[in-house]
Amino acid sequence: MALAGKTKNQITSMKILNIQIGLLIFLLLVKTEIHAQKPIKAVSAKVGFYSHTPVEDIEAISDKVSAVLNPSTNQIAFALLNTSFKFPNSLMQEHFNEKYMESDKYPKSSFSGKINEPINWGANGENKVLVTGKLMVHGIEKTRTIPATITVKDGKISAISEFFIKTEDHKIEIPKLVWEKIAEEIKVNVTTDFLAP
Repeated sequence: MALAGKTKNQITSMKILNIQIGLLIFLLLVKTEIHAQKPIKAVSAKVGFYSHTPVEDIEAISDKVSAVLNPSTNQIAFALLNTSFKFPNSLMQEHFNEKYMESDKYPKSSFSGKINEPINWGANGENKVLVTGKLMVHGIEKTRTIPATITVKDGKISAISEFFIKTEDHKIEIPKLVWEKIAEEIKVNVTTDFLAP
């Protein structure tokens, strides 16, 4: 019965995520002029995080990330299910989902924002930019300005970003028994690849 319950929750979470991704795409489309470029989905996207303390290092990665870019408006959005993160061992993964992220209650994390600097999407080049938007983690939304590097090369667009999330900003409670094992600031890495329109 427990397995069936989890499967049902996962199916429900996937439906919720698909609806939310659909809404993100719709919002990007609404702001696009008739003759402008259309939003494009990422062909691949990954999000990883790393926690370092003198006691233990914790690392996880998810390649089940949905990402959309609208070159006409410079808007970009990401979303993923928290349960899609893969850890070195199953116990870490269980603790992450049940004790810290409460993935049953807060199934997804997301970011939706706008690239602040103008980019020539039709010309090869590397662009150091800042992206300002809403970061949703553990059900708490924060306005963030995040650095990123966006590279346009031969019909492909790639974006990489590294930034930090404070657990207290998103009300992620760390039990006193393990606080020495988990950093107060978590390093996050994002990599995405798009095909240029």
